[in-house]
Amino acid sequence: MPSRAQKIRLGVFVVIGSLAVISLIAFFTSEKYLRKRDTYFIGYEDVSVSGLEVGSPVKYLGVKVGTITDIRIDPEDVSRIIVKVELKEGTPIKKDARADIVSMGITGLKMIEIHGASKEADLLSEGEFIKAGSSEEITGKAEVVAEKMERVFNNLQRFTRPANLEKIMQMIERTSAALDQVESMLRENRHGIQKSIRAAQDITAQLDTTSQLLQSSADRVHRIVYSDTVAQILASTRDVSIKLKEANLEQLIQQLSQVADRTNQLLIQVNEGMERGSVDFLSSMRELRTTLENLNSVSRLIQEDPSVLVRGTKVKGAPDQYLER
Repeated sequence: MPSRAQKIRLGVFVVIGSLAVISLIAFFTSEKYLRKRDTYFIGYEDVSVSGLEVGSPVKYLGVKVGTITDIRIDPEDVSRIIVKVELKEGTPIKKDARADIVSMGITGLKMIEIHGASKEADLLSEGEFIKAGSSEEITGKAEVVAEKMERVFNNLQRFTRPANLEKIMQMIERTSAALDQVESMLRENRHGIQKSIRAAQDITAQLDTTSQLLQSSADRVHRIVYSDTVAQILASTRDVSIKLKEANLEQLIQQLSQVADRTNQLLIQVNEGMERGSVDFLSSMRELRTTLENLNSVSRLIQEDPSVLVRGTKVKGAPDQYLER
């Protein structure tokens, strides 16, 4: 039999476990029962609310703002369905807003979409009715979907026929063989392809360098063209062209012709003077040569007989004869 201490520990464990479970239940249900929500109603007349369920979402322009908490028939008007919604506290619902029933995909489930409010309209008080909008009917959508699915299955069945499958397998085999050939060709020509890639890279680098040189040359030409020196040269050329246009070209040509004639005459005179000077120069050179020959002969006589300087000589053709004359 369990002892008294074991019973006490079991009791404490049960109490603590119960408190933990109650705390968890209170935590998860407090938001639902303790958090304040704004309650509104929507009355749909002669509109099917099929697909709406308690707990279905309520969205405002695509943003979830609450849920449906109740759906019932109006006891005073059996053609009217009253839907009770609870929205987050402070959700601004205007008086001209409408609540439409829209589908959530092709499952048949629906939700309420609130939209159409204007800035100028007043806010709707809590507990009032939101204007009912339209209901998006999905009648016939299931049939359309089924028909499309049938078409898809029929196309898939035709596609998977044995003849088509055989053609597909042949195409796959040919593609595989072609890929094998391409792979073998790449493997055989790997070095050539690598060389081609390197050559292409070198050419690209050269083109890059060339483009940089062209860009720098273009920049230099641009600086030269738009520099002050070129502007001054162009201005000077324009001034010269204007002066040439204003000048008397005929008179200038005549003056140039006279200058050319005078220059020609001067050259003729210089030529004649040079010819005369050359003749005199040749004559002087001949006389100088004769004098040098005489001096040479005299020096030989003096060397052979120094007494000639005392007693003299009667040498024919001596330089003294030319001096006396």
